[in-house]
Amino acid sequence: MLLNRIVWNPIEGIDLGFFTLHFYSLMFVVAFSLGFYLMRKIYVREGMSMEQLDSVFIHSVVATLIGARLGHVLFYDWGYFKNHLLEIFLPFRFDPAFEFTGFRGLASHGAAIAFIIAMYLYGKKIAKPTLWVLDRVTIPAAFGGIFVRIGNFINSEIIGEPSGDFPTGVKFIRDGINKFDVVKKTGIKNINDAYAAIVEKPEFAEILNSIPYRHPAQLYESFGYIFVSFILLFVYWKTDKRKDLGFLFGIYMFGIFFVRFLVEYVKKSQGGFESAAADALSTGQWLSIPFMLIGLFFMTTAAKRKSNA
Repeated sequence: MLLNRIVWNPIEGIDLGFFTLHFYSLMFVVAFSLGFYLMRKIYVREGMSMEQLDSVFIHSVVATLIGARLGHVLFYDWGYFKNHLLEIFLPFRFDPAFEFTGFRGLASHGAAIAFIIAMYLYGKKIAKPTLWVLDRVTIPAAFGGIFVRIGNFINSEIIGEPSGDFPTGVKFIRDGINKFDVVKKTGIKNINDAYAAIVEKPEFAEILNSIPYRHPAQLYESFGYIFVSFILLFVYWKTDKRKDLGFLFGIYMFGIFFVRFLVEYVKKSQGGFESAAADALSTGQWLSIPFMLIGLFFMTTAAKRKSNA
């Protein structure tokens, strides 16, 4: 099925009256739930206790969320957050007016750094080599990335560049016109109704036509993560390479960030320091290169680090 007839205008979440359950947050719940299930299977195979499973899960969740948030703040938007420090860990915006925003600024590079640190601390706690832990937790981490990017797609964020006639183009309505302009241009005060009117009513066809089709970069990335995830799963369950400390971790680091590097070519700029580097590569690509090199190092040297597990 070709996507270049899709006009993407989903609601942000399920309105519960007192609270809106955002689909992006729901995808995080799916990611962590699947991660817990996979880690349970792995820990049962390894003879690890359920108390140790609970501990690694808590370490993973906390590190991922804090690292992803700080990564976005430091790598992509420090110019804004240095003057709005409270907004780093609060889901609100105070300027120009108070607004509930949620935590939409998350960076996978920051999550990866924090995740590695957390697994080092966890490995010390259970008396296991850090690479032994990383080899196993990267499997659910890779699967989790699939759903996080699907959440980005639902949210119409981290979109791609205009796709022209490319067959996978998607028209992201909520990115093409912001919620303040959509209310102003349609005269409809309810934001969801205003967006729906642009899509459905002929009198707003000019606005609709002005929004270009774009590459669904989130889905490209998610699709790439599927391959990496199943490669990791196969190597762990069907081969003895899991005994080579760092091999699975190396596959994860190289594979995930290689996918990220490639997708950045069609992804809309997220800002950061790329302009300071003469726009040769995007910020995401510059950040991905050291992660890929780390992955190659651990894959090529893993055979020297045999585990008895």
